[in-house]
Amino acid sequence: MTQAATSPLKAIAFDAYGTLFDVYCMEALAEEYFPGQGKALTLLWRQKQIEYTRIRTLSGQFRTFWEVTRDALVYAARALELDLNDFRRQHLMNQYACLRPFPENLATLEALRAMGLPLAILSNGTHSMLDIAVKYNDMNHLFAHILSADSVQKFKTAPEVYQLAVDAFQLPKNEILFVSANAWDACAGTWFGFTTFWVNRNEQPAEELDVAPTASGRQLSDLLAYVRGLHA
Repeated sequence: MTQAATSPLKAIAFDAYGTLFDVYCMEALAEEYFPGQGKALTLLWRQKQIEYTRIRTLSGQFRTFWEVTRDALVYAARALELDLNDFRRQHLMNQYACLRPFPENLATLEALRAMGLPLAILSNGTHSMLDIAVKYNDMNHLFAHILSADSVQKFKTAPEVYQLAVDAFQLPKNEILFVSANAWDACAGTWFGFTTFWVNRNEQPAEELDVAPTASGRQLSDLLAYVRGLHA
């Protein structure tokens, strides 16, 4: 785990998809429908989902994250020449709404909450998507705020999305710790002014963006050690 000196932290905001909830758990269902192509479909689906959020934000053509996710699935299946009928599309989308958290996440969130730190979700996901995921995984009690990019009709990395956490917590940017497993998201959060933590689950190389997250670790439990160190 790497870390750098920072100011005291008073609140934590978490990215949802890929950070709290495992988007790649969709591979099992995709493999069931498309033997031998489950992993390829899941990877391309995620790639196009993020790409579409960027294109729509840059072009001022907002659609909800649910719609973007559906469109990305349709594209990925077509690109791989898979028979994505209405039943399979709807079943895959329904499961996406009920993604499971990574194994260590619930215990880590409980421990952070027990330290008295207010927690939030700051996500591209719609209010409905996030509400379903939080309730499905019995996380209702953990978060003081659930913040959706829908509120500003833009997606990350637009500064307006990150500003939602500042407005909700009513704290200076650098007193909010923003946590993401997406390196681009953590870097953009650093540019915005957050203290940031990158959950680098797959040991990816650092981005070449002339900026780096404040700290990083391999899983969310490393975040707990980092926060405890700051408050020791």
